[in-house]
Amino acid sequence: MSEFKPKDRQRTLVMGILNVTPDSFADGGEHFSFSDAMKHGRLLIEEGADIIDVGGESTRPGAERISIEEEMDRVIPVITELRELGAVVSVDTMRSEVAKAAIGAGATIVNDVSGGLADPLMAKVIAGSPQIQYIVMHWRGHSKEMQNLANYEDVVREVKDELDERVSALLKEGIAPEQIILDPGIGFSKTAEHNWALLRSLERLQLLGYPLLVGVSRKRFLGELIGADLPKDRDGATLAITADLARREIWGVRTHAVKGHRDAIEVIEEMYY
Repeated sequence: MSEFKPKDRQRTLVMGILNVTPDSFADGGEHFSFSDAMKHGRLLIEEGADIIDVGGESTRPGAERISIEEEMDRVIPVITELRELGAVVSVDTMRSEVAKAAIGAGATIVNDVSGGLADPLMAKVIAGSPQIQYIVMHWRGHSKEMQNLANYEDVVREVKDELDERVSALLKEGIAPEQIILDPGIGFSKTAEHNWALLRSLERLQLLGYPLLVGVSRKRFLGELIGADLPKDRDGATLAITADLARREIWGVRTHAVKGHRDAIEVIEEMYY
């Protein structure tokens, strides 16, 4: 396993987002070229990111899928360079071929928003790489259809049950329990009401027994709450959630703006631990 195997208690980790895409909702196009991506990657390292999550395919609502070749061309050179700089790198992908190539380039975490549902060969790649951690997100469908699938009677119970079912299937495929990290999938097939319900009840998901990664950075439901139309104007609201998650000993947060989140977590550590 990587150096981030959970201990008795550990500081909440900060995963910095590096979207090598032209169309991601919060920073699309800003880091699309290799030089811009690496400039931002170095900034994330300087700001104290524990992990850098490199993604080449946008998963914003309504996004069109790209080819495997294009996704590879976007992420593999960046992962290779970041590893040479000593960064711990995660690859944000739903494709087993991209995950396998990223592992070969030095990624130690695979962040799969589909939890293995989008590519039936993903589990084999992860099971064959026991040193890799695998982030399994709650997912009901691709970007083009996901908001039509936001139908729940009890969102916390159903997300918990669906994650539990997904984990059971992955364990049967040979993935070790120690490899698995869960993500409730805030904003994916969820309304704002669903997102808030999940954030209030993360302890129920923690009962599954796996570390949790939570990604709320700059998402629309925060903008709706505070009246911020521009994603970057939602950083303060995102920070408030990070502080709360650190107090609740969540394994990690996924965010666009690393330094403020590291600072918030350090304050929580000093106050409570």
